Amino acid sequence: MVSEFALNKGSTSPLWLAMIPSPRQLQNLVDLPISEALAPPVTQALRAVKLMSAMDKRRIARDPPGSPGVALPAAKRYLLKGQAIEAPALAPGLHVVATPIGNLRDITLRALETLAAADLIACEDTRVTRKLIDHYGITTPLTPYHEHNAGQARPKILARLSAGAAVALVSDAGTPLISDPGFKLAREAGAAGHAVRAVPGASAVLAALAVSGLPTDRFVFEGFLPARETQRRKRIDEIKGIPATLVLFETGPRIAAALADLAAALGPREAAICRELTKLYEETRRGDLASLARDYAAGDQPRGEIVIVIASPAAPASEAADLDALLRQALGRVSVKEAVGEIAAITGRPRREVYQRALALAQVREHAPVNTSRDHE
Repeated sequence: MVSEFALNKGSTSPLWLAMIPSPRQLQNLVDLPISEALAPPVTQALRAVKLMSAMDKRRIARDPPGSPGVALPAAKRYLLKGQAIEAPALAPGLHVVATPIGNLRDITLRALETLAAADLIACEDTRVTRKLIDHYGITTPLTPYHEHNAGQARPKILARLSAGAAVALVSDAGTPLISDPGFKLAREAGAAGHAVRAVPGASAVLAALAVSGLPTDRFVFEGFLPARETQRRKRIDEIKGIPATLVLFETGPRIAAALADLAAALGPREAAICRELTKLYEETRRGDLASLARDYAAGDQPRGEIVIVIASPAAPASEAADLDALLRQALGRVSVKEAVGEIAAITGRPRREVYQRALALAQVREHAPVNTSRDHE
């Protein structure tokens, strides 16, 4: 497999004044033996950062700071397909940046620019984020921000924002603030008058919904169920009546027990188990909860991140009849659009479902025979 960091002798960047160096040129610039210049791709990536620094020093020596054409510091660049690209200046404020959920190529160009140009990156685990920024040659400083240190770290980050810094907030994977403590930082930053900007991208929740084959017009993200059996069963009982598709996160060691409890409480609902999304061994299993619970109980413990998507509960016949009765009353007073809005708000049912039923009832009313006799008067 060809690494994105493999130095391509024939490629050029419109943002660089010179061609990307060959291994021989790399040897001359950073004083490495040619055998080391032909090292594995990861090593090449690290040396490419060193190369950019060396080229900056040469240019600064040639053109003192303030002179036209002086390149930005290496910290304001990122690497893409062997080319170093200068990141545009970033406005002060908190930038909430989505990162890949497994496949590093799912990063957006805007996310790369933001991470490269930021003064600081606040992240859940510096080791995880370090792999991402090293992959793209980004040298922005990292600071940990997670549920265990948020109380101490948040004031420091807010102080940086008050000093005019541009801070990027990332999670270990996916969109920040989804099942992490980032919302408190975003809330307090906004309350203090700092700009809070979204840099959207990958999300395990939306990716799982997209491939599940289940309705997506209304869904509820529940996050992780409690680890302890008693608390887990209590929580499942609390959410089982929600009239929407449910999305949950789960771990490999707990998936079989969680599915067994879900099947016992929710019955034979359709579900999809999405594992290792966007990665090499991505898989999605579909079926009813009971059969999925049996499969996972009998199989080996799965690895990787898991998303459970569960269909909403079927409406009992009595509820469907009640919906029709409410709609008939509303359609006798107002338009279809107004009736749908009114009844959807009253019942909590999906607007699309109410609209489809309202259209059907309206059509029946239009084609109903008109009684012109006066016998009924």
